[in-house]
Parts: sequence; structure tokens; C-alpha cells
Amino acid sequence: MSAPASRERLGAIDVGSNSIRLLIAAYDPDTGLEVIDEVKAMPRLARGVASTGQLDPDAMEEAFTALSLMRGMAGRRGVSRLAVVATSAMRDASNGPDFAERIRRELGLPLQIIDAEREAQLSWRSVAHHFPMTDRRTLVADIGGGSLELVGAVDGLVEVTTSLPLGAVRLSESHLPGLREPHKEVAALRRHIRQVLRKALPWRDWVQATLIGSGGTFTNLGRMAVHRRGHQRDTVHGSSVVTGEVEALLEWLTTKTPEERAEIPGLNPQRADIILAGLAVTAELLSFTDGREVTVSAFGLREGLLLEMVGHTTPQRPADPLRLIREFVDRCRSDRRHVEQVRHLALALHDQLADALGSTAEERWLLEAAALLHDVGQLVSYRKHHKHSYQLISHAERIGLAARDRELVALISRYHRRAGPKRRHPEFAALSTDDQAIVRRVSGILRVADGLDRGHTAAVERVTTALLDDCCVIRAYPRMHGLDISLEVWGASRKSDVLAKALKHEVVIASGT
Repeated sequence: MSAPASRERLGAIDVGSNSIRLLIAAYDPDTGLEVIDEVKAMPRLARGVASTGQLDPDAMEEAFTALSLMRGMAGRRGVSRLAVVATSAMRDASNGPDFAERIRRELGLPLQIIDAEREAQLSWRSVAHHFPMTDRRTLVADIGGGSLELVGAVDGLVEVTTSLPLGAVRLSESHLPGLREPHKEVAALRRHIRQVLRKALPWRDWVQATLIGSGGTFTNLGRMAVHRRGHQRDTVHGSSVVTGEVEALLEWLTTKTPEERAEIPGLNPQRADIILAGLAVTAELLSFTDGREVTVSAFGLREGLLLEMVGHTTPQRPADPLRLIREFVDRCRSDRRHVEQVRHLALALHDQLADALGSTAEERWLLEAAALLHDVGQLVSYRKHHKHSYQLISHAERIGLAARDRELVALISRYHRRAGPKRRHPEFAALSTDDQAIVRRVSGILRVADGLDRGHTAAVERVTTALLDDCCVIRAYPRMHGLDISLEVWGASRKSDVLAKALKHEVVIASGT
């Protein structure tokens, strides 16, 4: 298959055991894939397959209708290439091939029923595109309606793939049909899951491996956990849920009826009847790996298909950790010269003041990301662009930042101008005390660095700092002799308040010669 043309629109449909999903994206060779639209339907093709061995007629009709609508959506959106795959339910059902042929014949969709190994590899491809995989052992779990796909990798190289009959729909039908005694039935289900998992992998090799979860169980788990922490966030990509939270949620949800679970914030009501099974599998995976937490990936098989279509044969994270951030900056039409200059000056200030501030290497990375991203809000409007930057960054999934880092970078960027961090700001107040201190320190540096390029001319070549008994003197040196940088000195001086509070010293900005 030839490489897509620039801005060509591609589509991928995943005919899963619980849901059918369409993802449409535009491809650009310089910036990668940009999501244009998503559509989801939940015909639950896996219903009854484990007991009857066949796809339910009503489920097939719902799936056929959904696929017809998605074909129309892809056409209206200008999709030139469309990949369609079906997984566990159609793979396991005796009438799966006949249904696939009907879809190909009547809808003209190029549907393929893929085997478990390819299903796992596609999910892996997507996850590996978004998370660092080197220098660690990583276990990627995708809980579908009919099966659990596991991919284990060491230093980014896949060592094992396996598919197990531990899908959320399958387990709910076989072990939790009526929930007359919920705690006993969930306990019995967990014993069954342990028996299946015990034979699946040499678990000693995967103790304390990084566990990344893909699929609806994990995104719903992430949303429930984030909501219970008091955060309001549309995306949970990169969020981590600790083992204690998983166990507490599973125990709590077991006390609820499906109708009560459907009302729980963060849980898709259509998953209320199968979430217990999905969380039980998650809890047992954490137990077998002796894991502290699971990290949520909001991307899965569909994106793996798209990456396959654009020729990503080795699904590894970019060597440059800032590449995805810079791509986002460019898509938001930020002034690259300015933000790179702010990055240069901010890092110089951090390296000279880190000891005095009590700053860490982690904060240096957050500062670097925020320096590049702080002006993206100008895409919306210049007025209040610091607040627009917060919104854009906090909702951006494809910038290579974990959920906590993304929230911190968004807040640091939000405070690059106007008022500094305040406890009356709800997003700032929701942070832990330690994270609030990080935002104060890092935004203090960013504000001064941004002021030192007030004219967007990269007039300042370098800075020096001197911490005296009563003040901190920051000297800015022009990139050429005689260049007037009074605007830059003024710009930094009027934004030095947050840094002064963090240093507990007055900050004086001066020109060097």
C-alpha cells in the first residue's frame, strides 16, 4: 500500500465484541494523524456467543445498521481509505464468517475478521505510539467484550502476546447473570480469572511491569477515579489509577444495582452491567504483576489500524520527547521563534536558580513543555489567551504528556501572564500541596522568561543570576552589542512577582553589557 498523500483522510472501523467504533483522521507527513471525527455504537455482538456459539440475530441487525451509518459518515467526511476489522465475537461465532460476507456484499465494506495475535499487535501499536517503552518491562492489556488481549514487551520489543477468554461481556454472562449474592459471585469470578491468568504467562517475568490498559473498561475506570478525586476532565488518556482505587471501586460498585451503577459519574450507563467483570480482570492483573497502578490509554485498535495505514512499521515513541508538543504548537499557529526563545531563557534561569528554589529535574521538563505551549491559546483569541491555553493543553491527548503532567503544564501555562496562582482558582485548588508549589515555582520562571522576549524578537541572548542577601539580580544580555533591550527588561520586571515569592527575595531585572 502506498503512503497516504498529505491531508488525505483515513478511516478505521473496529467491529468489537461490545461496541463498533469509527475513527476518521487526516494524515500529514510532518505532523502525523489529526482526528476529524469519531462515531460509536454498542450492539454488543458478544451477547450469547459464549453459550450458543453464534451471533445473536438482533445484535447482528444492530451492528449492520451501525456499519451502514458509519459507511455514510466516512463518505461524507471525505475518507479515501477505510480499514474495517472484526475481533473476538465474530471470530468465535460459527456464523461470524457469514455475517462478515453479508457486510462485504451489501455494504461494500472491506471487513476482515482478524486473529487474536493481530488484534493484540494493533492495540500494542497504538499504545506504543503514545507511551515510552524503553528501559522498562511493559504489559499492555486490552479488555474487550469477548476477550482479553495481553502484549508484554521489554525495552520496547514485544516478547509475548496472548488472547484469553476474559472479555467483560463474556464473563458477565457466564458468572454474573443475576447477581443474587453479588459479593460471593464477584469473588467466584475473581477465582476463575486467577485460574485463567495463572496459565497465561510466566508471571515472575512481569512482576512490577508497567501496566497500561486500553479499551472501554480502562477509560471508564479512569473517568470514575478522576471524578472521585474531584477533577473535571474530558480526557483520561495517561491517567493512572492505583491498585487501592481499583479495589475500592470494584467493592463499592458490587453493592450497587445496574440501575444505580448507571447513575455513577464517569461510568458510561451502557457499561453498567459489565463493568464489574472488567474491573475484576483489572484487579487480578494488578495482583499478578504486583502492580501499584494501571495507566489508561484512550487509544486502541482503531488508531493502530491508522498507524499501520500510514506506514508506521515500528511503533515506537519519537526519540525527541518534544516532537509531539512542537507539532501541537504548530497546529495552534503559535510563534515558534518566540516560544523557542522563551524555552531557551526559561531553562537557563531554571538551571541557575534550581538549588535556591528547591526545584527538581521533573520541574525542568514541565517548564520546557510549558515554555513551548504557553501561547497556544492565541489560536482562540489574544484576549485571555492564557486561559485559552489552559483549556487547549488540558484537553490535548496527543502531546506525549501523562495526565498529571498535562494538568500541571496547562496550569503553568495559564499563569504565564496576568495574575499568578491563587487558591481561589478551582483548578489550582484541586492540586495537592506539593503540586501547587511546583506550579508556583515553574510559572514564576516562565513569567520572567516570557517577559524577556516581550517584543518577540529574540533580542536577549543569555541571562545570569546572582542571589544576594536582599534580592536576586537577573541580568539580560543582548544578542548583539548596542541592541536596545529595555522593552524586555521592563516586560520581565513587571512579571517577576511570582518568582520573587518563590525565592523569598526581591527580583531585580537589569541589562548586562
